[in-house]
Amino acid sequence: MRATSTLSLVTTPGASDRVATRIVWGMAVGLVAGILLRTLFERVPGAEALFGVLPESAHVSGWLTTEVLDPFGQIFLRVLFFVVAPLVFGSLALGVVQLGRLDRLGPMAARTFALFGINMAVGVALGLVMMNLLQPGRGLDSEARSRLVAQAQATAQARDLQAHAEKEPVRVTFATLVEMFMPRNLLQAVVGSERGRLGDVLPLILFALLLGAAGTTLAEGQRRQLQEALEVLNNLMLTIVQFALRLAPYAVAALLMSIVIKMGLGFLNQLLLFVVGVLGVMALHLFGTMSLLLKLGSRRSPLQFFKAITTVMVTAFATSSSNATLPTTIQVSREKLGVSAPTAGFVLPLGATMNMSGTATYEGCVILFIAQVYGIPITLGQQVTLLALAVLSAVAVAGIPGASLPLIMGLLGTFGVPPEGIVLILGVDRVLDMARTVLNVAADMVTAVIVDEHMAAENPAPGGGAPT
Repeated sequence: MRATSTLSLVTTPGASDRVATRIVWGMAVGLVAGILLRTLFERVPGAEALFGVLPESAHVSGWLTTEVLDPFGQIFLRVLFFVVAPLVFGSLALGVVQLGRLDRLGPMAARTFALFGINMAVGVALGLVMMNLLQPGRGLDSEARSRLVAQAQATAQARDLQAHAEKEPVRVTFATLVEMFMPRNLLQAVVGSERGRLGDVLPLILFALLLGAAGTTLAEGQRRQLQEALEVLNNLMLTIVQFALRLAPYAVAALLMSIVIKMGLGFLNQLLLFVVGVLGVMALHLFGTMSLLLKLGSRRSPLQFFKAITTVMVTAFATSSSNATLPTTIQVSREKLGVSAPTAGFVLPLGATMNMSGTATYEGCVILFIAQVYGIPITLGQQVTLLALAVLSAVAVAGIPGASLPLIMGLLGTFGVPPEGIVLILGVDRVLDMARTVLNVAADMVTAVIVDEHMAAENPAPGGGAPT
């Protein structure tokens, strides 16, 4: 109970908005300071050597970025690194244990999970197509990319970055999938063989799913104890994430200042293209895919549906939290959409935990964008694997702001991309978090409407079903 109450204190909409505002200010300060310092070092003679105080060969900009700004920003990143493994494990295992008995999942649950999977998989696929067409991370000039790669190679996480970029792409076969998901030594794979490197996330995901499935077979009392223990672990890790987010404004300022000094403003054009692309894909998925699902799976008019859920979408956008929006989601579903109480009570709370369509879409886009920035190829076969992993990891994301960052960092390491690259999108993450929360919640309500109509058709009852 203590963990839950602590989590609620740091994830209230007001506190979240204050952190978001400070992150935006941190981004602005970092950009302005970086531009001023880069201009000074480039155009003012003697500035690099502090006007003769240091030898002519001295480079103050290099010392400032590598010895001051980058290490300070790493404090924030390392806190997130700490929670990657326990958060992935705890979230996925908890999600499965909460289902109860696997052999007692009825038609409602089957339809619900099928629609959840379709929503997320289609979203990720659309995002990957967009990233391959726009390729927003490819626009950096070779000099800027070389500096970024050199910066990454200075860390233990990316010592083999160049080798990864130059070697032949790994073919994804049945044998390689078995090796990726089922190593001989789970602990060694998860911990990692080198100091400073993230371990493999894929075996941890499989083990968490297996443990959760085994947990559902326990006696009710034991299953409840396991669920409570996983909830405590999950809440503890999410609270640490919130602690890290309090450092984010200062870390974002330091890291963006460092990037601008090293790379100039060229990367901002690519970042803007990335943001526009992600928002476009989310809008397409929200108003295109969801409308198609409503047409195919229900008698509901998409125009009437989106008009009815306007309040929910505004609430989701403002809070960036599926959990905070849940009371409004249930109320609107019952009163304006006519969803029955049993369906709303089952689908919507489950959706706020598991149906993260916008988050899955965003994760796939981020992985490809950062890989493109670093010049690391991700083959078609690897992108298919990425689609599946983005869906699985999105299920493990809590419905609160910032919860997806550690999981994205884990996926970056899985595909050989430096997790430190997450800093490239931190400044715009809040805006995209608001947008993907709207998609998450809308997908929950579409699922509830479709499931409710099918259940009403199979089990007609007075007052049941969705209105025509």
